[in-house]
Amino acid sequence: MSVAITKKKKNIPQQNFHFNWKEIKRNFIRHRAIFLMSIPVLIYYLIFYYAPMYGVVIAFKDFSPKLGILGSSWAGLKHFYDFFNSYYFSRLIKNTLLLSFYSILWGFPAPIIFALLLNEIKYERFKKGVQTITYMPHFISLVVIAGLIKDFVATNGIINDLIVYLGGERSNLLINPSLFRTIYIVSGIWQSVGFNSIIYLAAISGISPELYEAAVIDGAGRWKQVLHITIPSIAPTIIILFILQIGNLMNVGFEKVLLLYNDSILETADVISTFVYRKGLLEFNYSYSAAVGLFNSVINCILLVAANFTSRKISETSLW
Repeated sequence: MSVAITKKKKNIPQQNFHFNWKEIKRNFIRHRAIFLMSIPVLIYYLIFYYAPMYGVVIAFKDFSPKLGILGSSWAGLKHFYDFFNSYYFSRLIKNTLLLSFYSILWGFPAPIIFALLLNEIKYERFKKGVQTITYMPHFISLVVIAGLIKDFVATNGIINDLIVYLGGERSNLLINPSLFRTIYIVSGIWQSVGFNSIIYLAAISGISPELYEAAVIDGAGRWKQVLHITIPSIAPTIIILFILQIGNLMNVGFEKVLLLYNDSILETADVISTFVYRKGLLEFNYSYSAAVGLFNSVINCILLVAANFTSRKISETSLW
């Protein structure tokens, strides 16, 4: 019997996968409005994301604006070797990874917890008021946010007023290297916790009320409902966003760091993106900065693929 089954499997013809152009044409005609609406998006990505990729080749050249990309001489991996052997390499990697790690450790769970707390509020007017207040910092210009942070942590700022009230001494907190990461992470949570909670609130709103009704009948309180219904139901959303966060592990907020840092705190504030800015735009070392940026992008890509693979193996939830 097993032999017969084996032979039967062997006789199954192999399918040749090919494009069915008639079906594609028919599908395009049927959904032409959707395809036409997608054209501006495709053009945007082609022009601003894929076309500039050609410029990455300057990472392997001694680029000269006068000679252009094609006319510049090849340098191979020289700029990569220079970066790996430089004094800044270990400092940049350390600062970038630590800021990203602390952002995930404290910043990633914050909107989840905030969304769960908001979901428990039954008084709608108060709930909407809290949401409006917490959403506002996200829509304020980052330049304004950085100015507010500098005012808050200045010697005569509100944070120092609180420190003096508690018995401490006044000082400019933003020139203390050991405090930069704390200021960066706390201000980041304040700025984004409300807006980032929207997607979790949307996921929570999609949970069937029947699950909560069944839990109430079984005698489950609010805490057990959150623990056994709400969190498992939004777990796929949490996992997907976590994978995306891991994929941006090496991309620390360039603009915010650049607006906040100064020479006295470069030891802890200097990250890869700000180093690329200084080398490329301030020192005009385009090839070197392109090599550093390419290295950063490759590491992000590897982290994204690894996080997606791990998630698919553990939870069966992944981006692809």
